[in-house]
Amino acid sequence: MTRRRGVAGLVLTPGAGADRNQSALVAMDEALTGADVAVARVDFPYRQAGRRAPDRPPVLVATVVEAAGALARSLRVAPRRVAVGGRSMGGRMCSMAVAEGLAAAALVLVSYPLHPPGKPERLRTEHFGSIGVPCLFVSGTRDAFATPAELESAVAAIPAPVTLSWVAGADHGMRRRDEAVAAVVRDWLLGLPV
Repeated sequence: MTRRRGVAGLVLTPGAGADRNQSALVAMDEALTGADVAVARVDFPYRQAGRRAPDRPPVLVATVVEAAGALARSLRVAPRRVAVGGRSMGGRMCSMAVAEGLAAAALVLVSYPLHPPGKPERLRTEHFGSIGVPCLFVSGTRDAFATPAELESAVAAIPAPVTLSWVAGADHGMRRRDEAVAAVVRDWLLGLPV
């Protein structure tokens, strides 16, 4: 049953080395489905084809756009009632899709890869100024892809409301933290006025 108000659905995308069954995505799916928010966990084309190397960003972004539209249609809701997000690269592609004009309720970005490890000068933030929806960033305090200070500084470029949630002691993989991350995501999405 779809909630009558608020976020009706969430498209979840995996990181580069995972698929739609990555444990954090499954945990978020279970937490949100139990709260009457429909979840679509999506594989990118390269994973569906059995390849390990990710597709180019335009293909990945198009996959997000297609999945968000399909979920909105299946729920019979406006696209602005569907949030998008995911882990690492998947979340980054969702943020790029929104920056390029995808109508969405919100962005859920778990372990956002702000820069490659050890290369803080190679920021992946050029699109942040074009993000116009509420954003949740859930990140470990020991993430080599983004320190808390780096992420706090970078998200200042986003003109929409941003919520930062830190997982103490966790690295980029956030191993054994799936339920905690899922609870943060569920509570934040359920509190959004959409």
